[in-house]
Amino acid sequence: MLKVYGTTRSPPVHSVRFTANYLALDYEFVLVDMLQGEHHTDRYKKLHPAGKVPSIDDDGFTLFESVAICRYLARKVNSSLYPVDIKAAAVVDSWAHFTENHIYVAICKVLFNHYFASRMGAEIDERSLREGREWLARFLPIIDARIGNHGNVAGSAFSLADIILLAAVDPFELIELDQTPYPNLAAWRQNLRSQPFYTDCHSSYAEALEQMNPEPGSGRHRFWDRKVWMPRMSSDTMNES
Repeated sequence: MLKVYGTTRSPPVHSVRFTANYLALDYEFVLVDMLQGEHHTDRYKKLHPAGKVPSIDDDGFTLFESVAICRYLARKVNSSLYPVDIKAAAVVDSWAHFTENHIYVAICKVLFNHYFASRMGAEIDERSLREGREWLARFLPIIDARIGNHGNVAGSAFSLADIILLAAVDPFELIELDQTPYPNLAAWRQNLRSQPFYTDCHSSYAEALEQMNPEPGSGRHRFWDRKVWMPRMSSDTMNES
C-alpha cells in the first residue's frame, strides 16, 4: 500500500496528498513527528536522506521531492495530470518549477517572518520578509495573467502544475496577502479549494495547522515551542521539499 510521509503544515506534502486524492489512490498518510526529531532518525533518512518531507513508500519503492512524487503518481495511473506528449509535459514542468522557484520560495519567506516567527519567539528577518513580498508582487501577476488567458497554469487542461501552485498559495490568508490585484488567481484558487481532492485533505491551510496536536493540558500547541524548532528552522528553509 502507498504510504505518504509528512506533516499537516507542509505545502509540499499537501501537493502530494492533493495529487493522490485527485487520482483516487488508496494511501496511508503517515505523520512524521518533526517536533520529536523523527525526520532526523536513521530510519526516516532511509526514505529521505536529507530528513525532509514529503517522502513515499509504494510497496517498497521509496521516493522523495514533492514534484517528483506527484509525477510518479500521475504516471503510475496514466493520468492526464502529467501528459504523455513530451511538449505538453515540458510545459507542465516549466510552470511547476516556476511555482517552486519563484512563488513558493517567496511565500516561505513571508510566511515564516509574518506568521511563524512571532509565535515561535524567533527573530523576524526584515530583509527576507521584504524580499518575499517583492517577489510575490513581481511574479504573481505573471501567474494571474496566465490563468486569465488559459484557464489553468499550463494551459486549458488541469494539470500537476495547478496542484503544485494550489499547495504553494494555500497560506495566502495567513500571510494576509491582498488578492484584489489577482482576480483570475483568486477565482481559480477559490474554485479548487472547494473540490473534494482539496477538502479531503483540509478545509484551509489554517485548519491544517490546527491539526497539530496540542500538548496535553497546556492549552497551547507544542508547534510554537522555540526550543523544538530553533535553530533547525530558518526563514529560507522549512524542512520541506
